[in-house]
Amino acid sequence: KTFMSTVILGTVAFDALETPFGKTDKILGGAATYAALAASNLIEESKVLSVVGEDFPEDYIKMMQSKGIITEGLRKIEGEKTFFWSGKYHNDMNTRDTLDTQLNVLLKFDSTLPDSYKDSDFVLLGNLDPKIQMHVLSQFNKRPKLVALDTMNFWMDIAMDSLKEVIAKVDVLTINDEEARQLSGEYSLVKAARNILKMGPEYLIIKKGEHGALLFNKEEVFVAPALPLEEVFDPTGAGDSFAGGFVGYLAKTKDISFENMKRAVIFGSAAASFCVEKFGTERMENITSEAFYQRVENFIGLSQVEIKW
Repeated sequence: KTFMSTVILGTVAFDALETPFGKTDKILGGAATYAALAASNLIEESKVLSVVGEDFPEDYIKMMQSKGIITEGLRKIEGEKTFFWSGKYHNDMNTRDTLDTQLNVLLKFDSTLPDSYKDSDFVLLGNLDPKIQMHVLSQFNKRPKLVALDTMNFWMDIAMDSLKEVIAKVDVLTINDEEARQLSGEYSLVKAARNILKMGPEYLIIKKGEHGALLFNKEEVFVAPALPLEEVFDPTGAGDSFAGGFVGYLAKTKDISFENMKRAVIFGSAAASFCVEKFGTERMENITSEAFYQRVENFIGLSQVEIKW
């Protein structure tokens, strides 16, 4: 673990989940929670920017702090309730129905950066309203070394113009295959990537769930495998864990070349593969660094091949 200041914007939330393997009551969730827990395996501290209500347990905040997650930017608003999402996954685990979304305290989110966050080198703009992502990006004292942005189809449906504005200002965009097709209007992911890279980002990651991830720049493409897992209990947070592992690795190595991004994609994939093994954040809270590095080794072994002619 090493030190390069990283800010993670996103939700800290309650989720209630149902999958073919069972269901949960309200448990800890949120994009920033998953991303920061993933990054905590690689960097000594990440700074979370988010908002919760007075119903948010102090124990969750203490757990985050014990992992080196700085919570100065996690604001608690009295008299308000924490953001809540409830969803049900289908048998294939790739499709889900949203049963309930209660924005609650998110409607009052003041995304002002604490002064101690303003000189950060690495920034992950987690899945949130693009206007908030843009506002956060505008507050740094200097342009961060790397800005990554994660978003979803919901914002493409209701806020495409503001989304494109913020996409034009970031270095890396991470979305899934369905979202890449919607954003670009192209079915072929290669054509979709070409289109999206014209919108401004230098790099694009297309996440394909159990089929791995693709990393594009204008000249090259890298394909990372997904680990064939025996049990996938709950895919919630896998994409956020991927983004946190990806940015965490870049912040640890301080190297943002395409070659190093390939490695970062493997570290992000390793984080996501842990995430899905238990409900909610349970697995992410209990990863040893030995287990994490062993998982990375497993990924490397998956696709190494020596060709003899």
